[in-house]
Amino acid sequence: MEKRTASSELLKSEFAGLYGPSQSEIRIFQAPARINIIGEHIDYNGGKVFPAAIDKYLYCAVRKRDDSKIFYKDLFFPESFEFDINDDFKYEKSNGYANYLNGIIFSIKKRGFDFPCGFDLLIASSIPAGGGISSSAALESCFAYALSELFGFKISRKEIALIGQESEHNFMGVQCGIMDQYIISTGKEGTAELLDCAKVEHEYVPLNLGEYNFIVINSNKKHNLSDSQYNVRRLECEEALSDIQKAGFDFPALCAMSQEDFDKAKEFIKRPECYKRARHCVSEMGRVQQAVSALKKNDLKSLGRLISESHASLKNDYESSCRELDILAESAQKTDGCLGARIIGGGWGGCALALVQKNGSEKFIQSVGAEYEKAVGYKASFFTCSSGDGVKEV
Repeated sequence: MEKRTASSELLKSEFAGLYGPSQSEIRIFQAPARINIIGEHIDYNGGKVFPAAIDKYLYCAVRKRDDSKIFYKDLFFPESFEFDINDDFKYEKSNGYANYLNGIIFSIKKRGFDFPCGFDLLIASSIPAGGGISSSAALESCFAYALSELFGFKISRKEIALIGQESEHNFMGVQCGIMDQYIISTGKEGTAELLDCAKVEHEYVPLNLGEYNFIVINSNKKHNLSDSQYNVRRLECEEALSDIQKAGFDFPALCAMSQEDFDKAKEFIKRPECYKRARHCVSEMGRVQQAVSALKKNDLKSLGRLISESHASLKNDYESSCRELDILAESAQKTDGCLGARIIGGGWGGCALALVQKNGSEKFIQSVGAEYEKAVGYKASFFTCSSGDGVKEV
């Protein structure tokens, strides 16, 4: 099917045509993309992060079947999959996006929930895939919530997030943190969340940007965390922490250290690359705390400065950027009306985020877009975004 704007109305109108009539009710669910305002790669290092759900959505339409079969279809892509609810689900590379879904079913079953029948599923998304704004976490959270509601499991939103994370770990082989699934499951319009990833607790913070807005810039360089250096970075962080603990310091995670603590312990980190990863984690944790304070004071200039400092740390210390994202961030930072810009998401491709004056947004897009295309030979994609609600039934 040709690509159209995804919506709950489109999904419902196409569902019966693809799956045929039934007495069972078609139910529609949506899950947002997310931006992480600041706090990159510290969710799995015991840190606090500062994400917000945004008004770009993935939709799932689902309906119970009279048998035990499961059918997955995506409205905009040709791949379709058939399984049985009683299957022993395992990762298979040939199953593509179905692995995310099968991982969710596996995790729900593991918690003792029984499925009395199969179901038909239709997906459509307006979230750029592989763009660093959590298209995969939106799929996981939307599907898990849909199954919970459809079958009356009454799974809490926090547990929905944990199920999504478990699917990433066990099926996709990505040892991700909890941030993406958590903000997508619990987000509220008009707010960002200060999320303590160690305790899995959050505080809502009003997101009032006044005459500014966030613009997401997709480099259109796709990334896949399981194929990138993501897992390597996790191991390097663990090695740095282990070196510190072996030296007699009692810190449960890198982000449990203050800058002063780190200055005392850093000499015990053996490998230079591990030292740099740890330095990013500690400094980024400090930027998160400063950013929350700045936003509460409506100090957007300080927020923008911290966002740009985050990019420099991700580029130089965590080394999770790439040429394309550096061009976007640095071009954005020097453009009039932009308070700050940085890479967002796992890295090595995907998106950047910029805090831009609303009345200068069009000029910003033209200027940064032209500079990027000249440098890399293809276009970037831009969209402004507002805060949105977490996963829900439409």
